[in-house]
Amino acid sequence: MITNLSSWKALQAYYEEIKQLHLKKLFADDSDRGKKFSVDANDLYIDYSKNRITDQTLKLFWDLLVEVGFEERRLAMFNGEHINTTEDKAVLHVALRERKRTEVLEVLERMTVFSDKVRSGEWTGYTGKRIKNIVNLGIGGSDLGPRMVYHALRNYSERDLIVRFVSNVDPADFYEATLDLDPSETLFTVASKTFTTAETMANAKLAREWVTGHAKSDAFGRVGDIVARHFVAMSTNEQGVTEFGIDRTNMFPFWDFVGGRYSVMSAIGLSDMIAIGPNNFYELLDGAQAMDKHFLEAPLPQNAPVILAVLGVWYNNFVNVETQAILPYSQYLQHFPDYLQQLEMESNGKGVNKLGERVDYKTAPVVWGEAGTNGQHSFYQLLHQGTHLVPIDFIGFLQTNDMLYANMVAQGEALAFGAENKDESHRNFDGNHPSTTIVAKELTPSVLGQLIALYEHKVFTQGVIWDINSFDQFGVELGKKLANNILPELASQGELKHDSSTNALITEYRAKT
Repeated sequence: MITNLSSWKALQAYYEEIKQLHLKKLFADDSDRGKKFSVDANDLYIDYSKNRITDQTLKLFWDLLVEVGFEERRLAMFNGEHINTTEDKAVLHVALRERKRTEVLEVLERMTVFSDKVRSGEWTGYTGKRIKNIVNLGIGGSDLGPRMVYHALRNYSERDLIVRFVSNVDPADFYEATLDLDPSETLFTVASKTFTTAETMANAKLAREWVTGHAKSDAFGRVGDIVARHFVAMSTNEQGVTEFGIDRTNMFPFWDFVGGRYSVMSAIGLSDMIAIGPNNFYELLDGAQAMDKHFLEAPLPQNAPVILAVLGVWYNNFVNVETQAILPYSQYLQHFPDYLQQLEMESNGKGVNKLGERVDYKTAPVVWGEAGTNGQHSFYQLLHQGTHLVPIDFIGFLQTNDMLYANMVAQGEALAFGAENKDESHRNFDGNHPSTTIVAKELTPSVLGQLIALYEHKVFTQGVIWDINSFDQFGVELGKKLANNILPELASQGELKHDSSTNALITEYRAKT
């Protein structure tokens, strides 16, 4: 167990020594602290000076990374060794942006050709009309990633295209996403590696009924021809895809070495490539690759993902906090906290180590957040004066609204240094609340790629420290299996309306609303 390592014990002892230190004193004692505890990583500037750490804290963490064999395990991932030991798989999402593997290049080229056809109007629906609407059907990483990237880069998107996302098996999700769309102008991108994911396939069947039902009412041709014009798949199950009615030439594969929550830069990002164009999508990949290179080559004291990782371990395991807040001061990044929830909590929400032994220390914290100043009028009261200590990552951009940027900077200062009011305790702010500020000039596709890879590698580093497998997700399976057992039982008892025509569900819902 890592708790038996000498460096871990040294960190525990050191925390007891400095746990009463206040950020005001740390800054007062070191006029260069802001410069010393900051790092440049490509286009990102990361200021972590407002954290409850000293030079010695970091030195002890560098010792810990040596003891856990971090550099060897990092190299093993980049070399394609099967570090996902429970499933005997390589972990190579970095290969998606390196673009040296033949299969990766082939799929990217096919995605590029298809995206250009849709964007130019060459690809049409069954009536010959231009495609104006893209609806991505997926769940988990097949939804959170594409949804986040689309909204983050919406300023780079083709504004004539409407792009929406459906993930929930609740028919209301599909209904609201398609209410104002014309089926003859709508393309569905179905994202499911196995093409058996229950929620995604239920929505895909619902979409197929919606499109073909509309076509039949207009006396248009064979169902198979209609489906082939309005559905493409991101999957590895060719048989399932073709049986659904999708032409095999419109199936874009990805691979076992890419986990769902790491897959947005694979074929899973097809809806994003269509929306923002291939050039911007490639810029996204280039940004991620630049961060990959930084993570692989930068010394530990200047390595941005490693620094974020050890800060997280410090608060989680030594300061004993429970949560981590991600607060982007950009409306375009409104879905970034949701994306990181899955990335961090599905990856590192584990209770056993790589040997299957129950751990005696905490792993992933609860990750949550909100974009912009909205949170200041919601949960910031707790952050400033509540009883919970919440480490924060602020994310902001220089080329933005001055009021927005000023608010982000002010919040970091107020949380760190507080404000004393001896006469009225209700107006007293203790300060000493830690935060890290990540700043870029502007939110470009490259910068987004860097941010994604920054947190991916943070998660990897923490997984190495905690000695867990960050790349399986067995915890999401049990509930789904139980639901599959309960569903037919409820249906047989007449307690759940279950019609073989999935379109009946949406028809009923539309009638009610």
